[in-house]
Amino acid sequence: MTAIIRRTAGRPSPAPGDGASAFPYINRELSSLEFQHRVLNEARDERNPLLERVKFLAIFASNMDEFFQIRVSGLMEQAEAHAVSSLPGEKPAAEQVADIRTSFRALLDEQNEIFERVCSDLGAAGIDIVDYASVPEHHAELRQRFTDEIYPVLTPLAVDPGHPFPYISTLSLSLAVRMENPEDKEERFARVKVPPVLPRFLWIEPSKFVLLEQVIAANLDMLFSGMTILETHLFRVTRDADLELQEDEADDLMLALEEELRRRRFGEAVRIEFDKAMPAAMRHVLEKGVGVDPADCYEIPDMLDHTGLWQIAGLDRPDLKLPPYSPVVPPRLVPADEGEPVDVFAAIRNGDILVHHPYESFAASTQQFIAQAASDPDVLSIKMTLYRTSGDSPIVRDLIAAADRGKQVVVLVEIKARFDEEANIVWARKLEKAGAHVVYGLVGLKTHSKTALVVRREGSTLRRYVHVGTGNYNSGTARLYTDFGLLSCRPELGADVSDLFNVLTGLSRQRDFRRLIVAPMNLRNWILDMVQRETDHARAGRPARIVLKLNSLVDPACISALYAASQAGVRVDLIIRGICSLWPGVAGVSEGITVRSIVGQYLEHSRVFSFANDGRPELYIGSADLMERNLDRRVEAIVPIEDVEAHARIDAVLEIMLADDRRSWQLGADGVYRRTEELNGRPGTIDTFETLKERTVQMAVAEVVAPHRPHAGMGSLDPRA
Repeated sequence: MTAIIRRTAGRPSPAPGDGASAFPYINRELSSLEFQHRVLNEARDERNPLLERVKFLAIFASNMDEFFQIRVSGLMEQAEAHAVSSLPGEKPAAEQVADIRTSFRALLDEQNEIFERVCSDLGAAGIDIVDYASVPEHHAELRQRFTDEIYPVLTPLAVDPGHPFPYISTLSLSLAVRMENPEDKEERFARVKVPPVLPRFLWIEPSKFVLLEQVIAANLDMLFSGMTILETHLFRVTRDADLELQEDEADDLMLALEEELRRRRFGEAVRIEFDKAMPAAMRHVLEKGVGVDPADCYEIPDMLDHTGLWQIAGLDRPDLKLPPYSPVVPPRLVPADEGEPVDVFAAIRNGDILVHHPYESFAASTQQFIAQAASDPDVLSIKMTLYRTSGDSPIVRDLIAAADRGKQVVVLVEIKARFDEEANIVWARKLEKAGAHVVYGLVGLKTHSKTALVVRREGSTLRRYVHVGTGNYNSGTARLYTDFGLLSCRPELGADVSDLFNVLTGLSRQRDFRRLIVAPMNLRNWILDMVQRETDHARAGRPARIVLKLNSLVDPACISALYAASQAGVRVDLIIRGICSLWPGVAGVSEGITVRSIVGQYLEHSRVFSFANDGRPELYIGSADLMERNLDRRVEAIVPIEDVEAHARIDAVLEIMLADDRRSWQLGADGVYRRTEELNGRPGTIDTFETLKERTVQMAVAEVVAPHRPHAGMGSLDPRA
């Protein structure tokens, strides 16, 4: 795998002064595939508990499905339109698609190898995934289950002159069936969809499973009565799922989006996966019927669609999983008396509260903040942005309850959040029904900021309480994604968040804020100015350093600024979980830049911006990655960390991640990621996730011994809400 990625993602480092290649830039799509390789490696790593390895196989498969539905489909459209990329040194779209095919096939080989090993290890642990043919003693029982549980939800679709090739929905598993009419000896072809409403793995004995599609294939004589089944093979189609919503032409954005969602399943096909045994003639029928290039067809030697492995990963085998971890209640939000609810507002008045999920409890912090606001009679108004939230969202339920109590509730629901559109539409309608003011954002922009504002009457004044975070208001992902959130009642910050909501819900065209940095208004200029300031410090011989922790770094202007900073002598440390187009270690260009990625138990999701600033360090958190879409086409919010203790905590997290030698990968000057363990030549001992768990517990204990003291500058605000 590494050799393949090296040839496709990497290229010779440009020589200093080489005008044709003076701006090293790693292709976004191939960098994304490198990240998927790192995810897949977690399934290979036998130090991970077995069912965690199964989980990573499912995550990898899900990630690749989305990659083809969105990124590959977009490149294919660009290739058809002969679009020219504005990115530095970018290949034509058709060549990028060809590179992706090569890299993806190498990833598939690795996936299949790991799957075989994982299945063997599952068997050794007493969890057997067996072939239908190997358990004849269960065939009668399975046939009865087919009759009772499976047959009623199957719909065979024939292909003949009277029945055109059926529409195959995206990501659905299907059986291609070739059969013969015994009367006229003519062959027929049909498609049978494997029902997604049924479990993929059928339990036949304690911890023994057979695949649903094998049971269906073995009992097709019941579905095609009187026909002779000649052969059956499994296949799966992936389609373009990117929405093309013309917001400026839509009279009703909600209705326009619902119509576009209905069209999503009819997108152009971009990939077919076949079981390896499918003969060429049947493949040709499918390629022609679905409408894909043979180059976009992939042989799968084992189980198709590894997203089904979530069922196995969820088995009740705690001995094969990580030990359960209970998030710590942030010390300042621990009730003084057991059983009594904490007063979140009083805690915030005593000083900013930084929370770090999932190490610290989302339910006891952010969620409790909204819950108390919903029930507090002195709270007049709650405003929030919702990008992605959980299916059974406690926060949305609290917002509905607040609206029922007569509070002013304003919710900006981003109904264009990819693959969460339908869920967000449902929540938006429920909120509207309860009397909340629901806004769908600004035309042409996605609202990606994570902001909440509570206005509370306190005596003769009003006070604003805010939450600004890096992650969504989603209780589910808060247990799986690492994110920071800041709870504060600083007057200037409260005024900024109020102004931001006026921009989002009204006609305000405000571009400048007091403390908040907001995209697309001023975030791009801010990040470039901050990098330039460090560059100027370095040139003047003053202390200068930049540490950025992001999900993705793609924006050419930001990369160019970081290259210039490195050339001026600024030390630049980048912790980029996923896509990174910056090329470190290039002589004369980026020798002072390191890039590392942390992949493991939790998904690194927080965004942190740290600047040494000649010994007067500044640190910020927020919702934005350094991508053109985040800087120019999304509403994002970045907030400064001004509390000394919160600043020190985040600094410590960054340093732990930069010292990690167990979960980290480093991007080399050849464009290839290698594990830090491999570079060091020894097993790692510093694991970001385990270290931060321990540190969080220690911090909670220490806080009991030496309670937090309020900082200065926490005055009330004027009554302007």
